[in-house]
Amino acid sequence: MRKAAALLLWLVCAAAGADVQEMVEVPPGPFTMGSDDGPADERPAHRVELARFRIDRLPVTNADFAAFLEAHGARGMRAGQPYRRYDDDDADARIHRVDGRWRADAGLERHPVNEATWAGARDYCAWKGKRLPTEAEWEKAARGTDGRRYPWGTEAPDARRARFGAGWTQTVAVDALPAGASPYGALDMAGNQWEWASSLYRPYPWRPDDGREDPQADGVRATRGGGHDSPAEELTTTQRGRNLSRAPRAGHHNIGFRCAM
Repeated sequence: MRKAAALLLWLVCAAAGADVQEMVEVPPGPFTMGSDDGPADERPAHRVELARFRIDRLPVTNADFAAFLEAHGARGMRAGQPYRRYDDDDADARIHRVDGRWRADAGLERHPVNEATWAGARDYCAWKGKRLPTEAEWEKAARGTDGRRYPWGTEAPDARRARFGAGWTQTVAVDALPAGASPYGALDMAGNQWEWASSLYRPYPWRPDDGREDPQADGVRATRGGGHDSPAEELTTTQRGRNLSRAPRAGHHNIGFRCAM
């Protein structure tokens, strides 16, 4: 029965033009979001009920985002106001114009994209017929329903499961660490690159109807997962990036994203 339902969902999404090939399914139901023994912005731990959703198995890569830039460009216009999708003029950017085309830097095609603004991440997901995940969706996809500390379980992070404690922009390919998979099979949800969520960064409890999911609202957006230059304590499934530079109108050397639907 579940397989039939999953197939039906896949057919509906495919008919709508969404790219579902590299997504994993997260079943409906409750999970515990947040932590009572972590930093203040993770408190309180609270029950959240979510509908079924799908989330990308892998983060968006430099090659993926280069294809989007080729189709739509690094600058956009919304309500008469220009905005950036990608900080291509930043020294940390890994996508550049080569012979008149947007291309990922050689050897970094499969690494997670960086320097994409929150709006650029939003626009990319829409281009794919998807959207950014909410903070709650991201956390459930990483944590499951058993309250695990890391996507893979309770064991401390190591180099086999996550990229962390590395130098500036020293990422690895998005599929390089399969031992770090979440309970639903998503990779890279701890380390390598922080990830934008759709949600505004606001105190818990998380609620979808309190304005934090307003895509037009100003304010800092949430980031999840930890990055390649994070210490081990930032790789937990409940981390919200409170110490991270993450102005949504700018790209950052250690923030990427994945899409949901």
